[in-house]
Amino acid sequence: MRDMTVGAHAIGIANIGMDGTILDTWYPDPELIEGEEAQGLVSGSHRLGANHLPARLLQLVRLDEDRMVEQVAVRTTIADLSQPPVDAHDVYLRLHLLSHRIIKPLELNMEDLLEHLVPVVWTNKGPCLPDNFEFVRGVLRTRGLIHVYGIERLPRMVDYVVPAGVSIAEAERVRLGAYLAPGTNVLREGYVSYNAGSLGASRIEGRLSSSVVVGEGTDVGLSATILALHDEGHNRVPLHLGKNCTMKPSAGLLGIEMGDNCTLGTNVMLEPTTMVHDAQSGETVSALDLSGKSNWSINTEPNFDIPVLRWV
Repeated sequence: MRDMTVGAHAIGIANIGMDGTILDTWYPDPELIEGEEAQGLVSGSHRLGANHLPARLLQLVRLDEDRMVEQVAVRTTIADLSQPPVDAHDVYLRLHLLSHRIIKPLELNMEDLLEHLVPVVWTNKGPCLPDNFEFVRGVLRTRGLIHVYGIERLPRMVDYVVPAGVSIAEAERVRLGAYLAPGTNVLREGYVSYNAGSLGASRIEGRLSSSVVVGEGTDVGLSATILALHDEGHNRVPLHLGKNCTMKPSAGLLGIEMGDNCTLGTNVMLEPTTMVHDAQSGETVSALDLSGKSNWSINTEPNFDIPVLRWV
């Protein structure tokens, strides 16, 4: 996080189940609050009356009896983004700040984020509770064909935020909370989780787990995997890739970082305990020793049982 206190606030529309479960919250215009303005804020959410809503949101406040969901207006305040989320409204505001590119990944506290969310049936008619969904489906059929996109805690980003200047071939594969810099191209097999993404124009055809960021000019090839490992508290440890890096098809980084101008060859998987042959020194070194360093290339080569490291 930044040195000064940074908070956030927004007005949103929440879908709340009849049992009080928060299914989601959409914040069309989230804002940061910095410096002295952030002093004395109290984190939390409260419902708004009609007199506090712009006209475009007022018409969204209603009871959807078919989905057994109430759509309500809320104002959410986060006093300090360096502190963990306090509830589902708080979580959704943080996710929106990321996907709107208002704040970058790894610059806000996302500790135990998923614990504040519940599995949701995501449909083209809106989010629903899973427990009574087959009954709800029957009622919703009167409004046309029902498409179920998935049953999980996080929705698709494009249903809430469409950032300018990016290409996403398959909407299902980019979660709300992804940060995609202008010029980024997420191809059909690419995947970007929450609190992850690109800090500059990049090509993503592989998988970025949460807490992974890649730099400008980086190319994550088909079926390549970049995985941030979990700490003892089951939160992911941030993992960075620098600028102009290349991960070739089916390559993998598990808890290993790249500096700038690095290449990982096809089918090469690096974990902290992976050993590689340094062609320059003739020694065997661990992948952990290379983590975060720049200007290297690792590939499989004939006559070597382990991947070969070359400095470029």
